Amino acid sequence: MKFAYRFSNLLGAVYRQGNLSFSKDGNAVISPVGNRISVFDLKNNTSETLPISTVKNITCVGLSPDGNIAIVVDEDGAAVLVSLITRAILHHFHFHKPVSSIRFSPDGRKFVVTKENVALMYHAPGKQREFNAFVLDKSYYGPYDETTCIDWTDDSKCFVVGSKDMSTWVFGAERWANLIYYSLGGHKDIIVGCFFEKDSLDLYTVSQDGTLCVWESDTELDGLVLTKKQDKPKPPKEGEEEEDDDEEEDRVEGQEGEVIRGKAEAPKDKGETKNVRFRQMSKHFFNKEGDFNNLTAATYHKQTHILVTGFASGIFHLHELPEFNLIHSLSISDQRIASVSINSSGDWIGFGCSGMGQLLVWEWQSESYVKVWNTNSGLCFVTFTEHTSSVTKVTFTSSGFVIVSASLDGTVRAFDLHRYRNFRTFTSPRPAQFSSLAVDVSGELVSAGAQDSFEIFLWSMQTGRLLEVLGGHEGPVSCLCFSPVHSILASVSWDRTVRLWDMLDSWQVKETLPLTSDGLAVTYRPDGQELAVATLNGEVSFWNPQTATQTGSVSGRHDLETGRKETDKITAKQSAKGKSFTSLCYSADGESVLAGGQSKFVCIYNVKEQMLMKKFEISCNLSFDAMEEFLDRRKMTEFGSLALVDEGAGDGEGVNISLPGVRKGDMSSRHFKPEIRVSSLRFSPTGRSWAATTTEGLLVYSLDGSLVFDPYDLDMDVTPASIRKQLRLQEWAPAIVLAFRLNEKALKQEVLEKVPHEQIPVVCSSLPEIYVEKLLGFVAASLEKSGHLQFYMTWAQSLLMLHGQKLKNRSGAILPTLQALQKSIQRHFDNLSKLCDFNMYNIRYAVALSKQRGVKRTAEEEEEEEEEEDEEMSDKMSVASIEEAELML
Repeated sequence: MKFAYRFSNLLGAVYRQGNLSFSKDGNAVISPVGNRISVFDLKNNTSETLPISTVKNITCVGLSPDGNIAIVVDEDGAAVLVSLITRAILHHFHFHKPVSSIRFSPDGRKFVVTKENVALMYHAPGKQREFNAFVLDKSYYGPYDETTCIDWTDDSKCFVVGSKDMSTWVFGAERWANLIYYSLGGHKDIIVGCFFEKDSLDLYTVSQDGTLCVWESDTELDGLVLTKKQDKPKPPKEGEEEEDDDEEEDRVEGQEGEVIRGKAEAPKDKGETKNVRFRQMSKHFFNKEGDFNNLTAATYHKQTHILVTGFASGIFHLHELPEFNLIHSLSISDQRIASVSINSSGDWIGFGCSGMGQLLVWEWQSESYVKVWNTNSGLCFVTFTEHTSSVTKVTFTSSGFVIVSASLDGTVRAFDLHRYRNFRTFTSPRPAQFSSLAVDVSGELVSAGAQDSFEIFLWSMQTGRLLEVLGGHEGPVSCLCFSPVHSILASVSWDRTVRLWDMLDSWQVKETLPLTSDGLAVTYRPDGQELAVATLNGEVSFWNPQTATQTGSVSGRHDLETGRKETDKITAKQSAKGKSFTSLCYSADGESVLAGGQSKFVCIYNVKEQMLMKKFEISCNLSFDAMEEFLDRRKMTEFGSLALVDEGAGDGEGVNISLPGVRKGDMSSRHFKPEIRVSSLRFSPTGRSWAATTTEGLLVYSLDGSLVFDPYDLDMDVTPASIRKQLRLQEWAPAIVLAFRLNEKALKQEVLEKVPHEQIPVVCSSLPEIYVEKLLGFVAASLEKSGHLQFYMTWAQSLLMLHGQKLKNRSGAILPTLQALQKSIQRHFDNLSKLCDFNMYNIRYAVALSKQRGVKRTAEEEEEEEEEEDEEMSDKMSVASIEEAELML
């Protein structure tokens, strides 16, 4: 159970390439990230990476209309059918060629795949039980170059396909008598998008040169007529040749399916059926002034008639069709917009920039951005951009509210997470590139190592002044680490030494530990009683910092198992001799160490036994270099490997390298395939998860307790029935003990939530000591997600108050549990404080509004009283005047 970690989430990287999609309700955006799929819930501010992966980078994703299944296709055309409900792979399929786009029909019964110059229509899986999930229905030929995009009519009767040959083809999904295919021209560049109008055959086509064509059909969707069924021709006898039909072919090509080829004219049914015709109504141009680059992505929302287009310069436009009225024109990046998508309601627009790995979701009506890492939500909540060069190291202070970062720009910066600002900038007397960083437990001392001057710089966090420059290393300082219990700084260098610096004794060297090879990484055990060092020869050695003696070592070179790069002249086995670990981290209990480096594997070693416990393969993506042990001999020619041939710039594989200062039209662009690497590893303070920064992004692995049955002290009497019997008898403490012996999460939650609120202190006082820690850990985990805040807080308070002294004696063992409890309470405190502040502002506003209305009412009442008094006075005066007149008479 201790090493039952599974992939949990992928952070940092939010988009690589391929098309973006929104969920059925429009509240989540589905983004391909390398060979994985990430789902960003925009309503609940959470993210999730599906526990599936393809062999190579994903190029297109097709989502079913009901949102239950998705078809994911990689660069080679290998497809997987994924259930978005169970997060499981249902079926594997291979299209044998790269797929440019995939689209389900609105009724969910068919889907169309475009590859090369053909469109393939399949029966959608899941509608009926079948052995083969992908059954080919028809093959549509017509374009002379690669197909690029697909769209369906709302009733799923027809679909349209765009091509690189500058033509657009409308096909019938059924055998319509008046529409088998129709070819549209009018463009002078590659078709980027083609879209049907709502409940109509009218359509729009958009090309790469920024041209929009509006096409009108002379036939409504109801006017499509099915071809009358004819008797199937009898099979030819032996010796007879089957007659060729120049207009239509019904034959089998590797799979069952009908082949439909383009012909000069659709057939007429005895002159009664009129063929569907299209005519160009208008043509519009995006770059009239020449300010924009090529149009690279487009999408259309039929309900609101909004066309969204993205350009290579990072600009996007919103137009209302068919009038082509410009609504918005904004720039989101200086990189090419690779994908655009709009949700079902038309409120949110998603943009993907593959060059920078950016994903932006924009609410265009309110003109606000929804920015896409809080480990609870998986989303980024602040970004600091003060550094001007690569950031090499990042660390938190012990308080958790300050982040310190080192960079090659010659600065170390401290950021405040309360006000989100850079409040300290540390620099060296001479320019230096900082490659290592450490902050002491108190958060007062900040140290950074330079890779060019072999020195260690020490600053004060409070004053920002440089305190000391530590010299002595004869090579670049590769890693720094402060002791968690003493004021001692450990530094490891390429000069094959580890130096321990005493911060209380004039920063003198306390001990020097000799290594067998160049030092690459150093870390302290959480209790400060052991030191782990990784060296260039692939070893991890363990040292006692008090006695300066080595207590053990692990040889990890054979565990790295690197692959062979496409440019390597030696085998993978020989190449592995030069690999090593570059990052180390102890687990929360200090019993194991996590190691990663120049390999696709992360290893967990048991320190006491000095043996490998488990290896994690962080990626199986063959789009990276050095992933396979042997090179593909089919790519080897007498002139070298075909994999080294650059097939041009633009949308190809790998990372685009351009000349400095060149932003567009770079004919010297080249590509390379990045190599998988693990640059840093960290365990969470609770010990339930760990994270790795890799070439693919920030990978998070966590313990999966729900999938592991791990009972404690189990016997024949411990059953769900016996536990529920104790609940009916209101024997709360025995029921809790039995539930934790069976150790099923749902049952433990059921038992705990049936205990009356007033009985919680009594039950806690009668629990055996061994179950107190287990119950406290369960309460900490439940408190994080449960809505019964006061109930679980009462459990935590009672356990800590009644068993606090006993728990304090074992503080080291239960520290991860207490940190998890603190984390849950802090998260609820933050959420509730925001809600309370919002409610207080609303109450104040309501009170002020009521007072204002009260003042208005009193003023109106006074005016009414004055008017009544005036009326009474006038009545009295009129009566008096009448009486005077009567007396005079």
